[in-house]
Amino acid sequence: MIITLDGPAGSGKSTVARKVAARLQIAYLDTGAMYRAVAWKCLQESVDLADHDGIIEIVRESRISLDCGPTHTRVMMDGQDISEAIRSMETNQATSFIAREPAVRRVLVEQQRRLGAELGSLVSEGRDQGSVVFPHADAKFVLDADIEKRAERRFHEMCADGIDLTFEQVLENLRLRDGNDQCQWAPLLEPGQAIIIDTSKLRIDEVVEILLEHVKTACNH
Repeated sequence: MIITLDGPAGSGKSTVARKVAARLQIAYLDTGAMYRAVAWKCLQESVDLADHDGIIEIVRESRISLDCGPTHTRVMMDGQDISEAIRSMETNQATSFIAREPAVRRVLVEQQRRLGAELGSLVSEGRDQGSVVFPHADAKFVLDADIEKRAERRFHEMCADGIDLTFEQVLENLRLRDGNDQCQWAPLLEPGQAIIIDTSKLRIDEVVEILLEHVKTACNH
């Protein structure tokens, strides 16, 4: 079984995906972590984010491996665990530049498909999972929310992680990412392509139950 969750940052995808995977006892794949890993390495190597060739060289020479459990995705870059390091605001900002490189996306999409084949059953979340990576997924969802609500969620998450930043910085970062990323899940907004859920006024547990009901229905068909 393959379940995909797509949509903008702060819509609740990661938390919901982990909880759904835990309830179903299948793997959780955080594909955004792969783009963050490339961004992190570009920053470590002082690669100019406008240097297309430099970014492509980084992604081609890097060894990214993911440990996908029901409640986590641990990320290794060239043998180093960078699961926490990739969550900084600096990496957040750099990731938008990395993710819009078509050559980078091609490399990482192939890696994601291989992971999917190895895992068999998984909940995969990102920007293009149902539209590009796993177009024949058993259940596809798009999660969205008002940008202010998404910024509020992300701000509290990052503050809890000890990252020093302002709400305005988070809001501006989301605006930038929305502009760069929305085309990735846009095909799923067409009627019949995915189940679209506005999480603005829903609790996480409510969203999880909605998804599980839809998954149950999909499996019974």
